[in-house]
Amino acid sequence: MPEGTITRTDVSEARERLAADRFLLVDVELPTQAPARETPIADQLGLDAEDLDWFGRPDEPVRAEFLGDRASFVVPVVHEDGIAHLHVVVTERFLATAHRGQAGLAKSFAAVLRHERPDDTVAVLFLLLQEALTTFRRAAVRALLQTEELEDDMFEYRRPEQVYRLARLRRRSALLHHALLPYLQVTDEIITRRMMSSAFPAERQRRAQEFQAAGRLVLADIESLQDATRRAFSSYSSLVAGEQNGVINRLAIVSVIFLPLSFLTGFFGMNFTFLTNRLETKDEFWLLAVGLQVVALIGSAYLLHRTRIWRRLRDDD
Repeated sequence: MPEGTITRTDVSEARERLAADRFLLVDVELPTQAPARETPIADQLGLDAEDLDWFGRPDEPVRAEFLGDRASFVVPVVHEDGIAHLHVVVTERFLATAHRGQAGLAKSFAAVLRHERPDDTVAVLFLLLQEALTTFRRAAVRALLQTEELEDDMFEYRRPEQVYRLARLRRRSALLHHALLPYLQVTDEIITRRMMSSAFPAERQRRAQEFQAAGRLVLADIESLQDATRRAFSSYSSLVAGEQNGVINRLAIVSVIFLPLSFLTGFFGMNFTFLTNRLETKDEFWLLAVGLQVVALIGSAYLLHRTRIWRRLRDDD
């Protein structure tokens, strides 16, 4: 790659340098909100191409296409908690990118260029595409680690905010998958079509195959994140269900003990003729009223012992 420096400039100076320099990389950072009537960025840069009216336009879907002597891409990039889209146009002489706001690739991509020192703009393009994939991989791995840590915490203590954090991580995985999958599909189609051409150089075929393999690996990482979030939700549901079963078992124990006692007290609390006329002594009262309750307690304890409910509850605790 020819020696060069990184400078910040406006669109007019970038246009002059595009017309004069033999090898140039241009990155245009546009305002987040596009003006109501804005001259196309391609015209401002002097690219003079009718099929580049989308370049720099907000809300442009992903794309990958070869247009004769140039190629153009709309590349999704993970930036903070959202997805930014990087517009790329590359020829044999220059590579121009445009994005709304910050895309989060400037520093890392500059470091990659200094380390790799590519030979031409096409090699720079593939490095740029690889770096965009790296943002997805980092986001997926970071979210996967957060999911695993959250799942470990759930086994210690469950809190309602854990469900909210899991929902956010699951939404994060869906956002990454939704942004990356269409992009990989369109790039695979165009790259496969180009590699079938005998005029496509072997070095570029190698870079294209490396990009396709990296894309499949990143997509696999995102799918692993989706599986991990689903597993964490299942684990949380299982743990909560186990706690609820323990509460129900404790209520069952209380019911086994106190329902017979409640029945006896209710029965002997009724004023019908047999109780008022036949139970005349204290011995009869203690025998029937208290003795039956003692028998009921002993029977309940024996039943709980035989069914081993106490032991199961103790093992669960």
